[in-house]
Amino acid sequence: MNSYSFGRSETLVKLAQRLRLADQHNNFDVLDDSSKVKDSRIQDSDAELIPLVGLKPSRAAVLICLFEDERGHLRVILTKRSSAMSSHSGEVALPGGKWEESDANDVDTALREAQEEIGLDPSIVEVVTVLDPFHTKRNITVAPVIGIIWDKRAFNPVPNAAEDENRRQEEREWMGYKYLLHFFDHQDENKSYVIWALTAGILIKAASVVYQQPPAFEERRPTFWNRSSH
Repeated sequence: MNSYSFGRSETLVKLAQRLRLADQHNNFDVLDDSSKVKDSRIQDSDAELIPLVGLKPSRAAVLICLFEDERGHLRVILTKRSSAMSSHSGEVALPGGKWEESDANDVDTALREAQEEIGLDPSIVEVVTVLDPFHTKRNITVAPVIGIIWDKRAFNPVPNAAEDENRRQEEREWMGYKYLLHFFDHQDENKSYVIWALTAGILIKAASVVYQQPPAFEERRPTFWNRSSH
């Protein structure tokens, strides 16, 4: 059997099967009323803001959308905020945002936001798992939703041509605990992009799950990313 069976990559088929078996959520979480929020987007730099006393918990989701390029390399779709935006302009992030009343669960949130931000049709994405959530200092719970595009011709993302990332890190401190923020610098033709903070942390976690091995560097993630959302 060749690497593409019935139009689907054998590598992606095996990956999807493994992620489903290891699914940490037997059923996608349905959100309760305490998670209702009005804002439409979660930003990387939210992870670095000072916590607000009495801030009501809210929930968000991001889509880790995987596909294979022409050479069979696994890729993920990232977005770049317009330079015309009044805040967080030019930041690179996973498509996603905060929960809205029309969303039944984290999957609905991630797919809806991806459609709004990059025109990704939810019908071409097969969701295979939802990872344990991250938590920001602004009391936002962020659920990483992993999905697969089987036919890359159905969507036309532009993959980063660089094979290797230039990673750097900065040590920060929060409530006496020293942690690391990771930065991934990408160079594409004459443009530079930086993936950092929460997006970098989620991608490191997703890569560890997908490739079944820890990162080759010290992660030392912020403790507040792991706190309970209940």
